[in-house]
Amino acid sequence: MFTGIIETLGTVSNLEIEGGNLHITIDSLLAKELKIDQSVAHNGVCLTVISKSESSYTVTAIEETLQKTNLATLEKGDLVNLERAMILGSRLDGHIVQGHVDQTGVCTAVEEKNGSWFFSFKYNANQGNPTIEKGSITIDGTSLTVVDSGKNTFSVAIIPYTYENTRFNTYKAGTVVNLEFDVIGKYVAKLMS
Repeated sequence: MFTGIIETLGTVSNLEIEGGNLHITIDSLLAKELKIDQSVAHNGVCLTVISKSESSYTVTAIEETLQKTNLATLEKGDLVNLERAMILGSRLDGHIVQGHVDQTGVCTAVEEKNGSWFFSFKYNANQGNPTIEKGSITIDGTSLTVVDSGKNTFSVAIIPYTYENTRFNTYKAGTVVNLEFDVIGKYVAKLMS
């Protein structure tokens, strides 16, 4: 389980394909604190550390993960949002995030507005994932509140701290992002259908 509060950014330093798997090596200050077999969210995708050094670590994404997320589009030098699993008994600063991406979405607009930024996104509504105004959404692992919600669109407002310390400062129209919809909303939608 995660909170959607990004701890730091990592940089992709190596990508290695093995069969249907992609081994991703990340340079990060977190590396020295990680352990083999530990879960870390990468752009919101929970992956297991399989090897590490003092300055980097490697995780593996399987074919299904690559098909459902934006990890297959990673290139060397790309930034990745990182969050370690939450510690039971700590504050839940974001919202309950499973690290299981539901689908991808596409950024449709970025607008700066008096020191904040508004990002708009579209997604395939046929997969049954709802958004509601003032509800929670996770974009590339970042816990956010939905500002506007449509049938297959939504927008979020980003404060300067989040803009500067996550991948949001790299987004532009056309950027593909990972979406994890609110877990409670998903259960309610499933029960109502």
